[in-house]
Amino acid sequence: MCISRCSRCLGMALIPMAVVCMVANVLLLFPDMNYRYLIEHHVTKEALWCCGIWASGFLVLVAVRGLASHSDQKGCCYFRAQMFCKFGYTCLALLAAGFCFMVSGTGLVLGPLCLHNGTQGLKWERPLKQVNHGEKLYLHEPDRWASACEEPRGVVIWNVVLFSMLMAASGLQLIFCAVHLLTTILGVICGPSFCKNKLVSPYNALVSSCSTHRFVV
Repeated sequence: MCISRCSRCLGMALIPMAVVCMVANVLLLFPDMNYRYLIEHHVTKEALWCCGIWASGFLVLVAVRGLASHSDQKGCCYFRAQMFCKFGYTCLALLAAGFCFMVSGTGLVLGPLCLHNGTQGLKWERPLKQVNHGEKLYLHEPDRWASACEEPRGVVIWNVVLFSMLMAASGLQLIFCAVHLLTTILGVICGPSFCKNKLVSPYNALVSSCSTHRFVV
């Protein structure tokens, strides 16, 4: 049944995206590859929520296990029950990926937490965060990145690249889950014989009928 095969293919495609999300979130916890900032709580709260690990990572992998499952049992009722289960797993993955996408976007927009030399001296804060409405986003002003933070070293680029990877991977998960949601709904409505209903052209019907008859001389 092509709907089941499509379901498994879409499910397996989520695995590398989940791995990317987990790796990116782990790296966000260690700016400049130093564990000291995590211990001293100098890591952004969006990274500490670890949504790339448990949401777009673990929960999506749990959903993949359900989407890739297959049984030899046949029958229209069993097929639709299986599609309902896959519908639930898809909704789980969709919510998890959506949450990770929003949190990652927030972390990207607010900028990194770093030691900033401001008017009150050195202070741990988010200097690139938008203060006034309508203020230009720091992502459009890369000239500010180098002078914004004293430490961790290169934290702005670290933050931008990893949160962008999280957004890209979780965004692709959202697209794949949305496609799979439509596939499962189609499976529930049409049943297991959907892909077997093929149009037969007059020419193909004639060739088929001729090949099944023997001419006796």
